[in-house]
Amino acid sequence: MPQPVIVDAARTPYGKRGGVLGDVHAVQLLADTQRAALARAGVDPAEVDQVIAGCVTQAGEQSGNVGRFAWLHAGLSEETGVTTIDVQCGSAQHAVNLLAAQIAAGVAEVGLACGVEAMTRVPLLANLGEVGRPRPDNWTVDLPAQFEAADRIAERRGLTRADLDAFGLRSQQLARAAWDEGRVERQILQVTLPDGTMVNRDQGLRDTSLEALGALAPIREGGLHTAGTASQISDGATAAVLMDEQRARDLGLRPRARIVAQTLVGAEPRYLLDGPVRAGERLLARTGMSVADIDVFEVNEAFAAVPMSFAQVHGIDPERLNVNGGAIAIGHPVGSTGIRLIANVIDELERRDAQFGMVAICTGGAQATGAILERL
Repeated sequence: MPQPVIVDAARTPYGKRGGVLGDVHAVQLLADTQRAALARAGVDPAEVDQVIAGCVTQAGEQSGNVGRFAWLHAGLSEETGVTTIDVQCGSAQHAVNLLAAQIAAGVAEVGLACGVEAMTRVPLLANLGEVGRPRPDNWTVDLPAQFEAADRIAERRGLTRADLDAFGLRSQQLARAAWDEGRVERQILQVTLPDGTMVNRDQGLRDTSLEALGALAPIREGGLHTAGTASQISDGATAAVLMDEQRARDLGLRPRARIVAQTLVGAEPRYLLDGPVRAGERLLARTGMSVADIDVFEVNEAFAAVPMSFAQVHGIDPERLNVNGGAIAIGHPVGSTGIRLIANVIDELERRDAQFGMVAICTGGAQATGAILERL
């Protein structure tokens, strides 16, 4: 039976809204990322059987199968099949999950999972248009807006505004330290802008303090989260090269990781974003593993309460959670983030000479994607 492995996972630097990547078309950004990721992994694009791309706001410049448009724009093989999926914030991670399943099933031997979101140019909800809304008039499910859901999670877990602010500061401090110590460079694909400018560092990092965070107004009236404890709106792209393990070794490539278990799980609608808790439960139950078996965790920082809830319920040591900061500091180009977390887990496992990592991401519609990875 084929054994899918991850040969490499990489990303562009993330630009803040209206920032250094704000003028780059999503197709161009993803095309450059697809081409660069394959080149870095040492894989001939003609070897790629399938591409699965994640993108949330499939409208305008990101409509019509943006993954396929990018592949063609990159000048790569027209014979390669490309699918673009929307699993909300879990899109890129689920692209990896689906591609791994295709390889395990023998449908493909070599594939590329990727994700993109140019949020400056294609804002969230731009795909709703004027032809109706996804909830009918008789909708009764308590599915709140993400800002309210984040506050509900905080209240559910007894997290205060001060707790959230402290986590927001932690994210910024850890991300800056990771960059300063060269721990992030391994995953970065440099972007060259039309004017020749090289973009090689995340733009969202900020110097801040608890006092500065405490002075920020809440996102919603009477709420707990602020711009300092929520993920940043960003532009960016990611890509991961997967293949059958034997094919990788035949090509002289060293597999970096394998997926031990994966999930897409429904969560409680009332709390919308608390799905990573359930994703973690399901992954551990399926594998018979315990929290103690996992060396590092990456839980997307959609809002501070999300990873904090996960850590509280599962009893996670902070030294193993989002150790290089997260979306609060780095940014969250929603369709791409899942592969950034995977790249971070693989890099950190290698740096620590450790074995297992877990990724979990909350998504719109009250779901979560998750996976346990093993370093090879």
